Amino acid sequence: MTTEGEILQSFRLSPGTKDTPSPVGSFKVIYKAKDWGGGFGSRWLGLNVTWGNYGIHGTNRPKLIGKYVSHGCFRMRNRDIEQLYEHVPVGTPVTIDGPIMGHEDLTYRILVPGSKGALVVLVQNRLRAAGYYQGACHGIFDKRTEKAIFRFQKAEGLEQSGQIHPVDLQHLGIID
Repeated sequence: MTTEGEILQSFRLSPGTKDTPSPVGSFKVIYKAKDWGGGFGSRWLGLNVTWGNYGIHGTNRPKLIGKYVSHGCFRMRNRDIEQLYEHVPVGTPVTIDGPIMGHEDLTYRILVPGSKGALVVLVQNRLRAAGYYQGACHGIFDKRTEKAIFRFQKAEGLEQSGQIHPVDLQHLGIID
């Protein structure tokens, strides 16, 4: 929690697993709720992540805080999310910084139709800048993204798989 760049409080949390990584990027709180129950704990702060339903919420399993255990949301102790909840209005910007893949042990994942996440947003942005993609950079590997990738791969003399592999990321300037 910050005000004018000053850190007022910090909290431990649990991000997503390797298979269900947490989103990375700039978002806003778009929804607040109390007492969802179950694994969502006592409070929910919903984020405007374009490729799925993600939020910051409490948990009924506080012993797992600090471990990669969620399905992509950020779990906090109920007492911590209750404190944060009172200070965060709808519309509050949220910056989630971390590895682009959403998990520290993931360095790369082949992107295929149906893939979702921050890396897909980055690929869509690079394809748009290069003139291959005119769609929304929403983080969902859809048909429009796949067609743009085929055009990009053909123009670059790459294998035309319609998927994103490390060589494609290199040609897009995303990795070295």
